[in-house]
Amino acid sequence: MKSNTTRRSFIKKTAGAALGLTIVPRHVLGQGMTAPSDQLNIAIIGGGGKGYSDAINAWNNGASNIAAICDVDFNMAADAFAKFPKARKYKDFRKLLDEMSDIDAITVSTPDHTHAVIAMNAMKRGIHTYVQKPLTHSIYEARMLTETAEQNKIVTQMGNQGASGSGVKQMIKWFDQGLIGLVDEVHVWTNRPVWPQGIKTPRDKPTILDNLDWDLFVGPARWVDYHPLYHPFKWRGWWNFGTGALGDMACHLIDPPFRVLGLGYPTEVESSVGAIYSQDWIPDYLPDSCPPSSRTQLTFPASDKNPVGIKMTWTDGGLRPFHPDLIPADHPIGDDDSTNGVIMMGEKGIMTCGTYAENPKIYLNSGELITQEPEENPTTLSENGHAAAWVDACKAGYGSDAQKALTSSFDFAGPLTESILMGNLAIRSYGLREQVGDKFKYPGRKKLLWNGATMNITNFEPANQFVKRRYRPGWTL
Repeated sequence: MKSNTTRRSFIKKTAGAALGLTIVPRHVLGQGMTAPSDQLNIAIIGGGGKGYSDAINAWNNGASNIAAICDVDFNMAADAFAKFPKARKYKDFRKLLDEMSDIDAITVSTPDHTHAVIAMNAMKRGIHTYVQKPLTHSIYEARMLTETAEQNKIVTQMGNQGASGSGVKQMIKWFDQGLIGLVDEVHVWTNRPVWPQGIKTPRDKPTILDNLDWDLFVGPARWVDYHPLYHPFKWRGWWNFGTGALGDMACHLIDPPFRVLGLGYPTEVESSVGAIYSQDWIPDYLPDSCPPSSRTQLTFPASDKNPVGIKMTWTDGGLRPFHPDLIPADHPIGDDDSTNGVIMMGEKGIMTCGTYAENPKIYLNSGELITQEPEENPTTLSENGHAAAWVDACKAGYGSDAQKALTSSFDFAGPLTESILMGNLAIRSYGLREQVGDKFKYPGRKKLLWNGATMNITNFEPANQFVKRRYRPGWTL
């Protein structure tokens, strides 16, 4: 057996077997082999944009070795290549994983539509996996990644860094102390999209950028020709590649109530969508582009932590809820500029926070305001700690205390992502239309009933087309 295969197996299994080892002498492993406790060999999949900061955080000033960087656009990955000149360069993650058998872990920071195929490929090889939010592009993919991570004993983490911050820990503590009582209503909102949405599909064919492999960018998605309205950043606004405002921000914003209230799969979802009118009276729900704004309500059953059902309302596109009576008129809600936030309405008061569960507050019915102690407030985003905890857990192994302490491993991040993508299922169903004579009917404008165990809408079959996508030939999960 090759030494690098032995090394990966050692990293994966030792701590999980509760050996209690933190330093493994090199002579135990054999001449020339790096001790698992020293460094991980990490491959960065998606080296530009968010991928660059993920690489920096996983590297953690030399705590890990960045062995390879993969990006379909070498222009986007230029900073990562310069920072890690010894890392091998790839455009195709499949070739990287085939050629480099000494990779212990990967980070996935690509557009949403490729998250699942990359993560699944790595996990089937026993490689620990960090995936940016949202975990996947579809509900089915999230379920499959969650199950595979458990079956293959993979150390996983989703990149919603606020989950490792002190704000959400404070909110859990307050709720568990009973300060706001039971919650039956939650409001979550964002100013996203901050990229073009609700626009028509481009038809012109600009010249493809140098150093960009467009076929690999499209990957498992339906083929479309290259256009700057898709790459490098605007892909978020297209269903073929992105997951819209919900996919971008809900893993940050819905995480606190999901975690604080112990929520599981929703049972109902209903959406309304901002329309574009290209002619009088007839709304144009563009099938390729995410809408300019939307409003979605998810219904969650009672949980062990909160034994009453919950209505959670999400709004985006710059729309937000109005001030509850308990919050003074001159106080912002959520973030300091009120652009993103969370409000949980309880029997005894209201708990609110900003984007990454920052600046949590309670407004009690008595008029008292409770804030987080200053020394507990995060001075900087906990992003590095979120990734560093995953690296430490990879070294400790699946089943270790470090792995069990991860705040967004796939057993949590998977159901969270599924719930969020339920909103997109309803949004896309809302635009389904059929022509009757010279008029259109919209059969998807209804409350959709969801069976979480079987992953299907039970009262409107056409909506189930959005549970699972079809992959382009040559691509599989």
